Amino acid sequence: MSLAVVHSRALDALRSPPVTVEVHLANGLPSVTLVGLADTEVKEARERVRAALQTSGLEWPANKRITVNLAPADLPKESGRFDLPIAVGILAASGQIDLAKLADFEFAGELSLAGELRPVRGALAMALAAAHDDSTPRRAMVLPAESAQQAARVEGQRVHAARHLLDVVRALQPGESAEPLPLAQPQPEPSPAAWPDLLDVKGQAGAKRALEIAAAGGHGLLMIGPPGSGKSMLAQRFGSLLPPLTPQEAIESAALLSLHAQGSTHRWGERPFRAPHHSASAAALVGGGSPPRPGEISLAHHGVLFLDELPEYPRPALEALREPLETGKVTISRAARQADFPARFQLIAAMNPCPCGQLGSPLQACRCSPDEAARYQSRLSGPLLDRIDLQVEVPAVPLATLAQSPDGEPSERIAARVALSRERALQRQGVLNHALAGDALERHAALDAAAAAFLQSAAQRLGWSARGYHRVLRVARSIADRAGNEAIALPQIAEAIQYRRVLVLR
Repeated sequence: MSLAVVHSRALDALRSPPVTVEVHLANGLPSVTLVGLADTEVKEARERVRAALQTSGLEWPANKRITVNLAPADLPKESGRFDLPIAVGILAASGQIDLAKLADFEFAGELSLAGELRPVRGALAMALAAAHDDSTPRRAMVLPAESAQQAARVEGQRVHAARHLLDVVRALQPGESAEPLPLAQPQPEPSPAAWPDLLDVKGQAGAKRALEIAAAGGHGLLMIGPPGSGKSMLAQRFGSLLPPLTPQEAIESAALLSLHAQGSTHRWGERPFRAPHHSASAAALVGGGSPPRPGEISLAHHGVLFLDELPEYPRPALEALREPLETGKVTISRAARQADFPARFQLIAAMNPCPCGQLGSPLQACRCSPDEAARYQSRLSGPLLDRIDLQVEVPAVPLATLAQSPDGEPSERIAARVALSRERALQRQGVLNHALAGDALERHAALDAAAAAFLQSAAQRLGWSARGYHRVLRVARSIADRAGNEAIALPQIAEAIQYRRVLVLR
């Protein structure tokens, strides 16, 4: 048989559509032609596959015209994941392995010149697609060992691990001579990493309470204060207040991280904590490239995105956050293709109130003019600030407080209250409070007459938008859940209003 059909998968954002690798051997001048909208990395597979077969002691079809078609032809293909299916197709078309066995497997893997299999990006996304794709028959997957460990976490999907091309060849021999590939086992789950404890931060009782409310309701938080007041320490300890990821959340987070780098680069089941430098571009935050890849906001899916020195980020990068903060997803559009990535993250941001950082500080005098402070704060647009639920001041800590023993509560105790508040919200409405909208918001955040009148008066006096009004309701709902109250009372509304004060500190 001079024609072989091998099954594989491409990557298209978080999707992994099926790809059929067709290999045909014909008489003619020796050549290798690769068609099917292949990227440069895929076209280079010709040399890698040739060297891998020859160094592994396998026969390279001499005096044959080899045509490799990657179908569908209009789907872009990139990376070295097609090395293994191309090699398997050439071996099957030349009669060196059993052609009939190819229908039961999907192959992906990059080949070294010595025939060793190297891990590929997106193994978890490929396994998820194979397990839930009703348009194709269910097939087992053959992947490099490191990638197979990731893919094996998908329930119901059979994944075989191979370390060398010869392992695959021996498994595809006809009859009893075949040596089956071992089933891949998931990577062992490491012991959870210890987050820094919130008890390490001395003072800042108000900021700690705001962190607890943000964790309970899934709200975004902006901390404003002078340098050295503890903003970064607070942000780095925010993850210790959040509950562990659910199995579904862990799969989604790991699938996105698998698109970003080869092999396992994260600790399974832990909430991501991404802290890009303030020089990051809009493409680095949102994602981009060709083909599109996820940015920091998608890699923080179900986790925390910490943006320190918020006004120092490029304006386009900050404005690109507005839509994901509202919708929980990001769409990257290019001339040739479009990609959707989830981006349900909690934004924790920190900033100084002015260029010198001492505006409003009782410890040092501010060296900035009012115009300089106003220009600095105006780097954050009104629409962006409107989408951040809590904005709190983190004042400078007096030296006397630093000399005292730690005060407050440990993260473990606060996390227990956060988990209880989240459970109340999920049992009542099925989503966390930050996601309440429409009729659900009116029903679950209903106010009595006194609280409603107070909130309306504050909204008119402070000039809030409809978005700001609704976000105060959501924060008040989280404060009430923390207190164990079913109804939102006037004290909760008053506290929620305090978290949306004017940015300028005097």
